[in-house]
Amino acid sequence: MLDHCSIFHKGGLVLWSRSFTPTAAQIATSAASPVNSLIRDVLIEGRASETSYEKDGYAIKWSFVNDLELIFVVAYQRILQLTYPDDLLSAMQTLFLKLFQPFLTSFVASLHAASSTVTAVNAVVFDFHKALEGWDKYFDRLLAGYEEMAGKERNSRLRVSLKPGPAAIARESSSESLDNLPTQTSESAPNSAEEITRNVAALRSRMRGRGSVPGGRGKGGKRTVRANGGDSGAGTDSDSSHIPKRKAEKTARKWDDSAITEKDMAELDFSADLSTADLSKFDVQHLIDETSLGTKIDGIYEVKDWDFLSATDDDFISKALSNGTAKPEEKPTSTFSSIFARLTGSKILSEQDLKPVLSAMKDHLMKKNVAKDIADRVCEGVGETLKGKKISGFRGIKKEVQDALATTLTRILTPKTSTDLLLSIRHKLDSAAASTSSAGRVPYSITFVGVNGVGKSTNLSKVCFWLVQNGLRVLIAACDTFRSGAVEQLRVHVRNLSMLSSKDGAATMVELYERGYGKDAAGIARDAITYAKDNGYDVVLIDTAGRMQDNEPLMRALAKLVSTNNPDKIVFVGEALVGNEAVDQLTKFDRSLKDFSTVAGGPGKGRGIDGMLVTKWDTVDDKVGAALSMTYVTGQPILFVGCGQTYTDLRQLKVDNVVKALLSD
Repeated sequence: MLDHCSIFHKGGLVLWSRSFTPTAAQIATSAASPVNSLIRDVLIEGRASETSYEKDGYAIKWSFVNDLELIFVVAYQRILQLTYPDDLLSAMQTLFLKLFQPFLTSFVASLHAASSTVTAVNAVVFDFHKALEGWDKYFDRLLAGYEEMAGKERNSRLRVSLKPGPAAIARESSSESLDNLPTQTSESAPNSAEEITRNVAALRSRMRGRGSVPGGRGKGGKRTVRANGGDSGAGTDSDSSHIPKRKAEKTARKWDDSAITEKDMAELDFSADLSTADLSKFDVQHLIDETSLGTKIDGIYEVKDWDFLSATDDDFISKALSNGTAKPEEKPTSTFSSIFARLTGSKILSEQDLKPVLSAMKDHLMKKNVAKDIADRVCEGVGETLKGKKISGFRGIKKEVQDALATTLTRILTPKTSTDLLLSIRHKLDSAAASTSSAGRVPYSITFVGVNGVGKSTNLSKVCFWLVQNGLRVLIAACDTFRSGAVEQLRVHVRNLSMLSSKDGAATMVELYERGYGKDAAGIARDAITYAKDNGYDVVLIDTAGRMQDNEPLMRALAKLVSTNNPDKIVFVGEALVGNEAVDQLTKFDRSLKDFSTVAGGPGKGRGIDGMLVTKWDTVDDKVGAALSMTYVTGQPILFVGCGQTYTDLRQLKVDNVVKALLSD
């Protein structure tokens, strides 16, 4: 049984709709309508290639008529698992166009020609109730036919399931045969307890890897216990000399045999102590790159934008012409020109026309490091928007397809939430300062998560440098209590950042909160936030241990940290060259955090990833497909990209630059 069905124009005008239950009617008119969610989360976001959409217990199916700019939608309760919505959509679309084609054509043509709004055109020119009169009767007959067919299929399956199948017959016959099995007699039983003992001894011998041949030799050439219980000369089976000794545990590395003391540990600690070290002896010039420093306007320090044009200095034409080694006509054939070369003349684009074009487009995106599944969906979405459109000439076809692809990429990459992290921090701190609560100001907390080796600690320190440049006091919480050297690495970063931000008489801008190794990361993060609150720190950056997305125990531990402390931002740190793995990593990280944090309870239950930081961005040139894959999977923005070895090597992404890089040849 359907819950809702509607036909509407891409401009938002609803031509016809039907709700079959009072609840569905209320939902259809609310802001949280599944149809409104479909428009907001799928159609506007350029995810038209997805076959279905689920929201609040509803499953939604849709189809397009691009030449008339119409969308047909049906919604039903997901638990029903109906089989006919796809066929119903196709039949409804065919019948609707057959009945009202002239009216719809004139209506769409007037929309493009009129200078007034859609509402004015609707009110003055078109009477939809009169024009679409009789459609309800046709639709009712169509729906009744499909529901009758579905009912017959259910009844036939039910009749088949009630008949005893081969498995049931086999179970009955086996149960009957069990009753006829002969019982064990005393003659078939073992002769004596002594024989049982000998058999058990032989079994134990085989399980330890020794030979079971009477009088033979097992591993190491030792004699084995004879089957008749006699001594083979190497001792009986119960002889403890045959039990392998446990390998001794590796002792701590030390030059003598005495136990390690606190003094020994202090002597082996070569990390600098900020309280006693002479910071003036350290050279801090190599820690920053003057050419990559951001700009400071009205007291706000902003990192630079990543510029595709300056970042990719491998343009063949510009280099060749500047060196005088090539002529303008030697320009290589454009990838996109070769894609569209097969489409000529004036025609209505069909699925067969678009198939080779979309295939070449998919290969192009995959060469840009876009994950295969994402490239498939993007190209299918572009095809859905172009199918049925009438285009004239080679140039018109090329421009239309390029514009459709650029529009789709822009929609996917455009963030739905604010990427201004500094604004979020200021807003929370100002709100806390304005409150009259005596509990103190709660700092803004950011948790960095990701797989092993992607550069979480390094890029956390770059973010810390950016925050310090904006006058914020930062506490770094060392919650990676597993990896050797993780705490010492952060200690070095804090030392460097302290030297860069040190001013006479100024308060400490950066501090490390650590409790050593082997401790509970969730507890350390909680204590760090409390410490920051008591000591006037503005931001807490929580560093976590790297873990693979399939490691459930470690993902549960990370979810515990999230649910216990409820950080303001959860930032996933991933590599720019990750490719197809980006989809798996992000999907499982996001799902595990939401599921396991809900089970753990606490104020941060049900939290997922809030944004991404992509590292090693300087290694990919124009192959920036990881940005598209990550944003498509999560729907969350990329806050920063890391692109170098100094604290200033942090960039922001502009959507236009990423789209240009993805479309470049």
